[in-house]
Amino acid sequence: MTQPRLFQQQDDARGVLSVSELTDAIKGLLEGTFPDVWVSGEISNFSRPRSGHCYLTLKDTDAQLRAVLWRGTASRVRFDLHDGLEVVCHGHLDVYAPRGSYQLVVEQIEPRGMGALELALRQLKAKLEAEGLFDPSRKRHLPRFPRTIAVVTSPTSAAIRDFLEVLRRRWRGANVLIVPVRVQGEGAAEEIAEGIELANRLSRPKVDCLVVGRGGGSLEDLWAFNEEVVVRAIFASRLPVVSAVGHEIDVTLSDLVADVRALTPSEAAERVVPSSEEVEQLLWQQQRRLVAALRGRAAMARSRLDALANSRVFRRPTQRVHDLAQRLDELASRASRAISHRVTHAQGHLDALGDQLQSLNPRAVLRRGYSITRKADDNQVVRSARELTTGQSLVTQFSEGEVRSVVEKVLLEE
Repeated sequence: MTQPRLFQQQDDARGVLSVSELTDAIKGLLEGTFPDVWVSGEISNFSRPRSGHCYLTLKDTDAQLRAVLWRGTASRVRFDLHDGLEVVCHGHLDVYAPRGSYQLVVEQIEPRGMGALELALRQLKAKLEAEGLFDPSRKRHLPRFPRTIAVVTSPTSAAIRDFLEVLRRRWRGANVLIVPVRVQGEGAAEEIAEGIELANRLSRPKVDCLVVGRGGGSLEDLWAFNEEVVVRAIFASRLPVVSAVGHEIDVTLSDLVADVRALTPSEAAERVVPSSEEVEQLLWQQQRRLVAALRGRAAMARSRLDALANSRVFRRPTQRVHDLAQRLDELASRASRAISHRVTHAQGHLDALGDQLQSLNPRAVLRRGYSITRKADDNQVVRSARELTTGQSLVTQFSEGEVRSVVEKVLLEE
């Protein structure tokens, strides 16, 4: 709709601006005044949508400021952003016209009070420790006499030269396989992880243990050995791993997850192979102990042989036979007497049983004047006159013969 001419003249006279004109003016003024600014504050309302951009609010006790990290900047942040984290941001102010608000476009961000790398290291260490990657119980022993050692490092570094020099001086019975990788800079962590996986896949030559390392340096120089991809590659290695990163004061996450930590690459060589002088001395000690033990066994065997040669069985070999024959005669005599005694005793016992049995013989009772009367019809023994009736047939048995009779009368005692 066209504005009436009267109002247009009034607006022109008063210098009235449209919203867009005013916003553009503010945008030019604000962005021109603050093209480069450092701001500190506490993160709140942090979000990271699927686009990869990060949106947050910086606040202190009296004010707050919207801020944004575009995806490219956010991908370079090594530590985790979260609500409540105190940070220092560097960037420029930008006016977002559709919403009429201004925001800080962050180009660099770091935690307040510590470096970004230090915070990232602490956060990743806490995460991996909670997963058990640093558990001492899972650490393995190194082989005593490795035949092939794989070293994942830069082939041109002083670290590999020190390692090989110490190894050559201590032990010449091991082969060294160098897996060349970059040990610092962009992409170094991925190369180190791939080198560890490659050493684990080798079958010819078969690798016995693995050394991962480099010389000393700043935290930034050593950062590849703090990357999660390297730590997880060491954790997944089926080969025992020695971490030899930096100097004594430098402790990386690779040192914590490895089976053995060496303070320097030179010490790593001392850890993975024995000292030839110590092994030679040990062999001489074992040889002396073996010779002494064999001599002792020989002396003991000769002493036993002399004792056997001087024993009675060898000086008078037939004496043992005579002693056994005499002993046999004595045992035979004792056995004969024992058998005779047992027979006599058994005979007496048998006679006693016969007398006892004879005393219980019914015929013996009959010979003393007693008799047995039975009923003729059922042969039942008559024990009382009440069992009989007149005219009943009876059989009376004596010690010699029997008599048959008929009951004429039954008399009962009153």
